[in-house]
Amino acid sequence: MSELDSKRGLAFLVIDPPNQSPEKAGKIARLAEETGFSAIAVGGSVGAQGEILDQTISSIKEVSSLPVVLFPGNIASLSPKADAMYFMSLLNSDDPYYLSGAQTVASMPIKRMGLETIPTSYVIVEPGRAVGWVGRARLIPRELPYLAAATALAGQMMGSQLVILESGGGAPSPAPPEMISYVKKMIDIPLLVAGGVRSEQFAFETITAGADIVHVGSMVEKANGDLAKAKEMMQSIMRGVKQGAKEKSRS
Repeated sequence: MSELDSKRGLAFLVIDPPNQSPEKAGKIARLAEETGFSAIAVGGSVGAQGEILDQTISSIKEVSSLPVVLFPGNIASLSPKADAMYFMSLLNSDDPYYLSGAQTVASMPIKRMGLETIPTSYVIVEPGRAVGWVGRARLIPRELPYLAAATALAGQMMGSQLVILESGGGAPSPAPPEMISYVKKMIDIPLLVAGGVRSEQFAFETITAGADIVHVGSMVEKANGDLAKAKEMMQSIMRGVKQGAKEKSRS
């Protein structure tokens, strides 16, 4: 929180273990730290579990001092090697499993692992992509920002310490600025925007609109292992985040 207070805008890199080797994940994480990212979120909608999850986190920690936060797609996406995890409730899911069932099943293993939990309201916005399909979400229409705001506020009232507005990995754009602004005005906890933050301009607009943190993942994956290209992409995102934070500080 102290870093967020001082910088007014942060970027977290998302690494989905099945999409690259643990060794490559470590190299990407090191670049993220060098370019100014503040944390590594590890996870995905499917496949981020077991040995590859543990190996990926270990590889990241060998070369980077950034905190590693689990971004679980299911109850198997747990690892004692992480520093913390988003303990998420998918508030606009039609399936009770994603509201409280998975959390109940995972609670005791999480306690045994000694993982720090961050109570998180997870809100899926159109188009939703894979996470919307897997989570059976009743997607928030992009043109109805008040629905996202009401959902996020309900999450805060139930005790969440973080709200994630998620458009889905690989979405063409993040949640609209109008929606981000509306949500941020309604809540008093940090707002993280995920999905679709694929350019410097989107990063700038998202932070300026009121987001505290952006998740960045798919655009770096599209570098296809080209570390120089990945670094270039991350630098462009950080330019947008920093400029957005400056703009936000002026208002």
